[in-house]
Amino acid sequence: MSRDDVAAAVDVAQANGLEISVRGGAHSFSGASAGDDGLMIHLGAMNGVAVDPQHYRARVGGGATWADVDAATQAHGLAVTGGLVGHTGVGGLTLGGGMGWLANRHGYTVDNLESAEVVLADGRIVRASEPDHPDLFWALRGGGGNFGVVTEFEFRLHPVGPEVQFGLLFWELERGAAGLRACRDAIPSLPSDCGLLVVGAMTAPEEAFVPQEHQGKLGHGLLITGFGTAEELARAVEPIREQCPPLVEFLTPMPYVALQQMFDEQERFGTHGYTKALHLPELTDDAIAVMTELAPGKTSPRTLMPVFVLHGAVTEVTDDATAYGGLRVPHYMVDIETACDDAEQLAADRAWVRAVWDALRPLAPGAGGYINFLSDPEDEDRVRATYTAAKYERLARIKGRYDPGNVFHRNANIKPA
Repeated sequence: MSRDDVAAAVDVAQANGLEISVRGGAHSFSGASAGDDGLMIHLGAMNGVAVDPQHYRARVGGGATWADVDAATQAHGLAVTGGLVGHTGVGGLTLGGGMGWLANRHGYTVDNLESAEVVLADGRIVRASEPDHPDLFWALRGGGGNFGVVTEFEFRLHPVGPEVQFGLLFWELERGAAGLRACRDAIPSLPSDCGLLVVGAMTAPEEAFVPQEHQGKLGHGLLITGFGTAEELARAVEPIREQCPPLVEFLTPMPYVALQQMFDEQERFGTHGYTKALHLPELTDDAIAVMTELAPGKTSPRTLMPVFVLHGAVTEVTDDATAYGGLRVPHYMVDIETACDDAEQLAADRAWVRAVWDALRPLAPGAGGYINFLSDPEDEDRVRATYTAAKYERLARIKGRYDPGNVFHRNANIKPA
């Protein structure tokens, strides 16, 4: 499959009045990548990754997954911020912003995008970058799939791995609030480039490093990735351990590619999923109370509440440099996510997700979240709330320039001005 094939598919769909959906990794909880009675452009065959280790660059096909990227770049000891799940598609994650273990160290995925090859609604193929089509390039970095089909990404890479330091700390439900407060209190003293994920409503995994009597327990945890030595990671978590000793503690060196695939089974295909997200300026006692008090309401062991601790490199990019709709100040991005095995369980846990979101909403600075964690893309108010008014208006003008007919609308849609 080539970029010309994609352009031909776009032309055929419009000539026959068919709705277009674009499939990369097929991780869309809303089902945006697979429509009914339309034409799906499946980019899966465009999964090549060409690495230039001398110039720290990689050209990545629009249908590649992050496992494809990590395998190719780690062969040279390089990486770029790329989510938490290996089989996530590069395209969807990148176009929405792109969080991951490297965000505090190297910025969001969009902060490392050098250029993108795009098939537009009128069939033209352009390469967007700072010097070429700069308005389109700005919009692609956070505006989602609104502006065309990206057939190739060019990323800036960084030395990472091949081994990193990983830690998991887990507190049972009864001491969960104390554990989360200990994590929050220690975060300012942790290395600023650490990858940090506070996990609410976490079910202790059935893994060998968890004592059998604690496997399957409901509680809360902290996942931390360090890029120094094992001793440095142990010293970093010592204040947390002293304030509230975890029920389970596991610190280990780990290949970076294994870290990137840690949640692959959690997010396995066939999952019934739903998610809502919001930003919190602080992890206050009130927020911790919501997380701990409502945690027992979930039904699936795979349903959980990952909280991205964001600071460091993500704050070094100005808000108007990209279209990304999240915050560019130190904050917490809360993803309330259900992952279930059947529709009946989904109905129960979807109600739980909404209840937790409603309870946290008064503590957030606005109704906006993160478009990659938006299961209801048809909710125009929520899409608008993700961006500032000025940023949304700018995106709408660019949408009107490149896709005035809103051909690409199966996404967190921005209406063309």
